[in-house]
Amino acid sequence: MKYGIVVMPVAPVRKKPHHKYEMVNQLLFGEKVAILSFKEKGWYKVRSLYDGYKGWVTHHMLHEIDKETARSPLMPALAGDLLNTIGVNGLPMHIPMGASIWEPVQGRGKVGFWEYHYQGAVAAPAANPEEYRAAIEKHARQWLNAPYLWGGKTILGVDCSGFAQTIFKMAGIALLRDAWQQAQEGKLVKKLQDAQIGDLAFFDDRQEIVHVGILLGPDRIIHASGNVRIDTIDKKGIIRQDTGKRTHQLKLIKRMPQFNPPEV
Repeated sequence: MKYGIVVMPVAPVRKKPHHKYEMVNQLLFGEKVAILSFKEKGWYKVRSLYDGYKGWVTHHMLHEIDKETARSPLMPALAGDLLNTIGVNGLPMHIPMGASIWEPVQGRGKVGFWEYHYQGAVAAPAANPEEYRAAIEKHARQWLNAPYLWGGKTILGVDCSGFAQTIFKMAGIALLRDAWQQAQEGKLVKKLQDAQIGDLAFFDDRQEIVHVGILLGPDRIIHASGNVRIDTIDKKGIIRQDTGKRTHQLKLIKRMPQFNPPEV
């Protein structure tokens, strides 16, 4: 099996190997993948080594790496601002929050023929529950008014589960990619009144999980719905703060533990 690392700020991941098909995910700079197959005209089918998500990317988004590099247990530093400037082979590149910075020595690192220089902010994993909840709220609020984008994971466009995954990543907790997958993780919180900052609320439509948001307490939620916004929540679901209309039906609440990424 071959492996790769993302060398573009954001790599669109398609459902099928053509640009006309929907974008189901994004991979950020520095994320590692297993290359599962190759299609003519330069498309790779890949599996993220972070969350196991599969899809198709164009070959120029990746640089091939060896198995040892791909499976290294070292954890990357994470780019800490909404947008961050990195020098790649002497030229500027702008990478999003949550991008991976691998093994920088005095801000300098190398991936194959890609030499990079980064001196921007980095995120520190939370050391205790109080830091975790503070980090979740701090990072989540920075995304207010980011536009909704199916499959997106950056401040320039994000979907509900991509928002949750990226915010939790910044606090040092790995989540799976889609809302229905995230709903299968963690510990059930039985009552909304017992919810804490950083708990995830899941919403359904005919018993299928279709939406997720991050609770800011038992009566407020921040989520990507049209844009990243803060709305009211009660035991029935979400009420839009600007219109007073109910938009999502609450299914369950989960408190997330540490999660071990899937085996390579």
